[in-house]
Amino acid sequence: MPLSRLKSVPALLLGALGGSIGSAAVLFRGGSKVDGGTIHERGGSEVFIIKTADRVYGLSRLLDQFDRSYYRGRRVALKANFNSADPFPASTHIDTLKVIVEWLRDAGADEIILAERSGMGRTRDVLRHLGVFDLAEKMGFKVLVLDEAGRDDWVRIKPQGTHWLRGFYIARIFLEADRVVQTCCLKTHRFGGHFTMSLKNSVGLVARQVPGENYDYMAELHTSPYQRLMIAEINKFYNVDLVVMDAMRAFATGGPEKGRVIEPSLLVAGRDRVAVDAVGVAILRIYGTTREVQGGRIFDLDQIRRASEIGVGVGSPLDIKINPLDGESTDVAKEIEAKLREGC
Repeated sequence: MPLSRLKSVPALLLGALGGSIGSAAVLFRGGSKVDGGTIHERGGSEVFIIKTADRVYGLSRLLDQFDRSYYRGRRVALKANFNSADPFPASTHIDTLKVIVEWLRDAGADEIILAERSGMGRTRDVLRHLGVFDLAEKMGFKVLVLDEAGRDDWVRIKPQGTHWLRGFYIARIFLEADRVVQTCCLKTHRFGGHFTMSLKNSVGLVARQVPGENYDYMAELHTSPYQRLMIAEINKFYNVDLVVMDAMRAFATGGPEKGRVIEPSLLVAGRDRVAVDAVGVAILRIYGTTREVQGGRIFDLDQIRRASEIGVGVGSPLDIKINPLDGESTDVAKEIEAKLREGC
């Protein structure tokens, strides 16, 4: 595993190159146009929003807030939301993927690799049905189908300090890439996650099974009373440099593949998964959502609380700065801020 990727992690936390990573490893890096340094060094996190009817225009405006040079000459791992073959907002809209890849390519990224494991369907079939392979061929990025990956393509995370009984395996590409970009949808989750945004999107880079082991890690996750805590804990072990949430439409109930559809017409971006998900929850609350997501303080929700306490992102809604990109977005930003701070 290249040291350039893991230079911020103390050597004593790393196993041998083919081995495992200890439970205390946290991978953060600075570098956005907005500010340098890590989230914790800044003492907060900026989240950009734009309200628009034009997805391509809105995404372009959002991505312009981040420093393209940070990706120049770099190998970029891209995690989208292709859990099932159902159309947006169940899955990443193909235009969202296209704009992000174009931005990375124009930024001078050396290599772009989309890696995915679907939870509701065979990954290769899901990606083919949604047009990902066709887009990859057209735009020149690679696709790694994770449920076809070999044992060497996975890195074991030990269980210590987590609620995982045996630990779990993360796709090696997300540890070895120079940069990681994630794009997620805005949805509730009726199978125990309560909501699925950037934190839960990370489940798709964890192995269901690894060759040579007769153990189903996803069966453990989805039957555990600690499911939401386990989701948050995945995020401790890999870095994300940019998160783009497509909230043009969303599921306010049900999810992840079907539910009551709302149309916020919003696009959201930031570098902090906790902050982005907290903003997403606030949006759902504005429209009315499930009992589990609607009630209590946002930072008391299991995924957000656990991710925050283990250092994945900010520790309080007061640490989130929402930056609307135009006048129409300003009123929405005020509504989101009000929801974030309820009970504070």
